[in-house]
Amino acid sequence: MVELGVIHGRFHVLHNDHLKYLLAGKARCRHLVVGITNPDPLLTRDDAADPHRSSPQANPLTYFERYSMTRNVLIEAGVHHLDFSIVPFPINLPELYRYYVPMDALFFLTIYDEWGRRKLDRFRSMGLRTEVLWEKKREDKGLSASDIRRSMALGEPWEHLVPPATAALMHLWNIPERLRTLQSF
Repeated sequence: MVELGVIHGRFHVLHNDHLKYLLAGKARCRHLVVGITNPDPLLTRDDAADPHRSSPQANPLTYFERYSMTRNVLIEAGVHHLDFSIVPFPINLPELYRYYVPMDALFFLTIYDEWGRRKLDRFRSMGLRTEVLWEKKREDKGLSASDIRRSMALGEPWEHLVPPATAALMHLWNIPERLRTLQSF
């Protein structure tokens, strides 16, 4: 177990597979820094490996909403609030990483596609220590936040795909209605 780990994601509806990913990272370090990518439009860039990832429609929640959701989900899962931190993480602006995350930490990631491989290559080219938690084919990835957002917007069942804390906040903030208005999946 290492002292400090960094893990990242957009978490535009933190689902059960996201929680497995976060807990896998936490199991490998004493303190986990969770970087929320695409924290705002100014710190979001297009990437040819996954152009949809940076679109406004794919990023319907605010940084604060994702911060609150991630915090509540981790605490609900039994992670002590002093054992993790949540920060913005401008994934497409590596020159800014040092302002947001500890560069001497172990960086955890998963790989499902070219986007995951590109991030691993970027981290390694920067001299960051990395650990791939798992690598799977895209079709074996599991849950998709896009699919969950679509179900929310269409009024289909989705609560069983997310931790209870996520479902509670999505209802509190009326996110299904926002998604219907934005038509963002």
